[in-house]
Amino acid sequence: MLRQPAFGRRLRKLRQARDLSQTALAGDGMSTGYLSRLESGARQPTERAVAYLAERLGLQAADFEEPAGGSLAHALSLVSSTGSEAAMETLREALAAEGHEAPVLRWQALWQLAGQRRLQGDHAGEREYLEELVQLGESVGLAALRVRGLTRLARCLRTLGEIGAALDAATAAHHLAREDGLDTEDRATVLLALVSAEAEAGRMPDARAHADELAELVAGRSDALWAEAMWTCAAVRLRQGDHTAAQGYLEEALEKFSSREDLVLWLRLRFTASRLYLQKQPPDPQAAERCLTAAEPALAFVGTPGLRQDLLALKADVAFFLARYDEAHALLGELAGMELRMSYRDRVRLDILRNQLRIRSGDSSGIQGLRDLAEQAQAGANIDLAADIWRILAESLAGPATSGPATPGPATSGT
Repeated sequence: MLRQPAFGRRLRKLRQARDLSQTALAGDGMSTGYLSRLESGARQPTERAVAYLAERLGLQAADFEEPAGGSLAHALSLVSSTGSEAAMETLREALAAEGHEAPVLRWQALWQLAGQRRLQGDHAGEREYLEELVQLGESVGLAALRVRGLTRLARCLRTLGEIGAALDAATAAHHLAREDGLDTEDRATVLLALVSAEAEAGRMPDARAHADELAELVAGRSDALWAEAMWTCAAVRLRQGDHTAAQGYLEEALEKFSSREDLVLWLRLRFTASRLYLQKQPPDPQAAERCLTAAEPALAFVGTPGLRQDLLALKADVAFFLARYDEAHALLGELAGMELRMSYRDRVRLDILRNQLRIRSGDSSGIQGLRDLAEQAQAGANIDLAADIWRILAESLAGPATSGPATPGPATSGT
């Protein structure tokens, strides 16, 4: 049952969301004075009045009830203060019930929910929230929010392996950020996404130029944004074959970036360093294993399913490189029993390793498996990934002495 004063507060909010005056809403079927008393809580609404107002507002009578968890603003304040799963569920319920809140509030809710999906490794769910957020950003009219939405969508799409769409979103965000003269944080975050997409699309000259721009933009910092920038610059240099410069960028980040700033990023930097040690010339699998050993205890504090799976995948790569094939098989078997919370590129990496193990055991189906993976990556515009798989196939065919681990390039930036 609709009771005062909650009904009046809800009615006023719905009217103001449509930019209607009391006179416009009352129309010919209700006096403005009566509507004013309803909004103030001085009069209890009748069924006839509720039905009339619902028709005028294009709603159902049930829409006048506050969501169980309270307003969207209240749900957002709960998330900001606690960040708990219960608070997130309250926010989801409020967002579903509140179709009439201010666009900025809805944008903030979608941003929070997308971020939760990202941390859980549910990138398909993250994408749904982000696509709605980007559309809403057009109506909000704030350049910074539009840029942030497009940037986060670009990173999500890259994680899902949709490189062309990721590049489009990142390019649009970059143009907007430049046109509106946004601050360093926004411009650097855009460049992180843009460099990632360009590198995976095989546009290395563009990626290198934008990586250099990024490094200059964050010079003198030592925070999480700076660490991600160093990671990104290292990945670009690595893809260009400049292992010395790549290692320099990454080791600087490992040395200066504190786990107190962002423990998840601190972990991912060590995962990336481990993969770099496998790719450098000559490879150093022992150093790669030391990075993983140093990182693993931190999973007790921030051990999301995605991070645990990343660690197992890297351990499998190291085991393969050190000719511990039974261990690599066992780790892959453990991952096969999980619901994977990994990027498209990391899923492909697991398939590459499976096929390499087949080739090592004399199973020729591994050769066709690598060919199929390379062709799929190429068809999806993952040019950089496709080139790496063709290289791995060639090395596998050349024989055990030249075939390295399943390490087709590091992730260009954290997601």
